[in-house]
Amino acid sequence: MQVYLPIAEMAVSAEMIFSVSAFVGFLSGLFGIGGGFLTTPFLIFTGVPAAIAVGTQPCQIVANGMSGMLGHLRKGHVDFKMGGFMLIGSTVGSLIGISIFKLLQYLGQIDFVISLLYVVLLSSIGTMMLVESIFTMFFKKKNMRSEFNTNKVTGLKAILPFKTRFNRSNLYISALLPVGVGFVGGILASILGIGGGFLLVPAMIYIIGMPTLMVAGTSLFQIVFTTSISTMLHSVTNQTVDILLAAILIAGGVIGAQFGVAFNGKIKPLHARIILALLIIVVSLRLSGNLFIEPIEIFSTVVR
Repeated sequence: MQVYLPIAEMAVSAEMIFSVSAFVGFLSGLFGIGGGFLTTPFLIFTGVPAAIAVGTQPCQIVANGMSGMLGHLRKGHVDFKMGGFMLIGSTVGSLIGISIFKLLQYLGQIDFVISLLYVVLLSSIGTMMLVESIFTMFFKKKNMRSEFNTNKVTGLKAILPFKTRFNRSNLYISALLPVGVGFVGGILASILGIGGGFLLVPAMIYIIGMPTLMVAGTSLFQIVFTTSISTMLHSVTNQTVDILLAAILIAGGVIGAQFGVAFNGKIKPLHARIILALLIIVVSLRLSGNLFIEPIEIFSTVVR
């Protein structure tokens, strides 16, 4: 069934968009990822302009993230004070990111820059995941988390100003650390349309030094509000949020996630990481092809 997206100004197959969202939702439930860094490239593959994909996709992150955050909140695994400082940084990052986004739109380079950043991001993540998984498969040594945790306290952390006590996480650190991590999350949310959990979670563990138990819930707390702010700014400033597209994405993602959760545990964690790494690399290669391979029709009259 063809539906017309009023903001994107194009007709798309509702079944295709729903399938894409359900597939990413399935991966989210299966591998425990947000999936935002895969939804945007898949939307681009279906013909949705990159700017619309970036502006609309966070709506799905907000819906999925809210559900997950409430689950962690019931268990008491959310550090609101830490999340609040991260939110300060992410709000500033979102404002700066939206300004950069608008400038790139004005210059007519937004589609190219988004695709290029995704190629760099996905190829880096996919390669590191694949190398780490293969290394773990053949050389079973002490895991990376334990190695990092032995070096949590550094000289730089000790000299940073604005020391604050975070009782929930049992930390006494500079407030600049969570603000800085949140700032990066805000930039990612506004320019690439992703929650950034795959970068925020390691940063919260290895840079801030938070207990692993508190990381997921606090990260989701920050992501929900950051992506909400990013979505509103995109809607008001850039007019790149398509409500109809968002509704289809949310519906597909929620349903797909349930099937992913049902399959969770049936695949070995190591094999799951390898499969996900290969999928990310394939998506990166496809985006690279769109960027560097000359299209059949060099010129187009389609208005985006």
